[in-house]
Amino acid sequence: MMKCIKCRGKAHIKLPRHNARFCADHFVEYFHEQIQKAIKKNKMFTHQDNILVTVSGGKDSLVLWEALLKLGYQAEGLYLDLGIGDYSQKSKELCMYFAGKRSLTLHVVSISEWLDMGINGIAKKVRRPPCSSCGLIKRYLFNRFSVEQNYQVVATGHNLDDEAATLLGNLLHWQTGYLSRQSPVMPSNHSNMVKKVKPLYRLTEKETGAYAIIKGIDYILEECPLAVGASSIKFKKVLNDLEIQSPGTKQQLYFGFLKKGKKTFMEEDKVELKSCTRCKQPTTIDLCAFCQLSDRLSSS
Repeated sequence: MMKCIKCRGKAHIKLPRHNARFCADHFVEYFHEQIQKAIKKNKMFTHQDNILVTVSGGKDSLVLWEALLKLGYQAEGLYLDLGIGDYSQKSKELCMYFAGKRSLTLHVVSISEWLDMGINGIAKKVRRPPCSSCGLIKRYLFNRFSVEQNYQVVATGHNLDDEAATLLGNLLHWQTGYLSRQSPVMPSNHSNMVKKVKPLYRLTEKETGAYAIIKGIDYILEECPLAVGASSIKFKKVLNDLEIQSPGTKQQLYFGFLKKGKKTFMEEDKVELKSCTRCKQPTTIDLCAFCQLSDRLSSS
């Protein structure tokens, strides 16, 4: 019988990268410890801060919200309706169910309120991959909403798998700008910019899935239908194969980058943020990418 390394009772969860096995209770304890370590090591926020968790209906973001509340933090949620048919409807309902069951505050914002259409329509009009437009819009609206509602920090559900896959893609294409900014914390360096943090970066996707099962968190199982064929999914598969052969590969790649590699790119790629001439949100150019997208949609 596989035994928990803490209590020697029956273990249900095995973590090869740590050579550890846990019963359900001690896995939850381990999970919370990893989040607390991430928060404290990177000075993400305190118990006095008002935190906005961006939730998608997937396991990672809902698990993050649950865990932060269990750890005593003040956290509300924001769901961004992307207008992706049944997928968006189902994911929104799951977020509302999660919040309603726990009497939590969930804000719901639809991109159609800002751009008069959903991601499908936007992608067709501008002839860009849906994920490209989606990422731009989410970053803009998450930041703008949090600034206008006076949140101190925005927390996202990016886990170790996400960060390692993103890092691999950025390294393969030598995206030095993205490499300079990839971090568990993106500090606020503009008056209209809120600090963004990733408290789950020390935990894998399988671990967040296990936590969701233990805590009885309902989440959307389907992948976003517009993400089919995305490079990030391919990079995750490569890393999963490597992880099976050599447990700890993802952790070694990402943690090693944070410790030894990131500072090189930070020194090489320093950019100065200014205010968009129209919306006053942070940008590196006169008219921010979101306002440019809005103009393009209006004129097409």
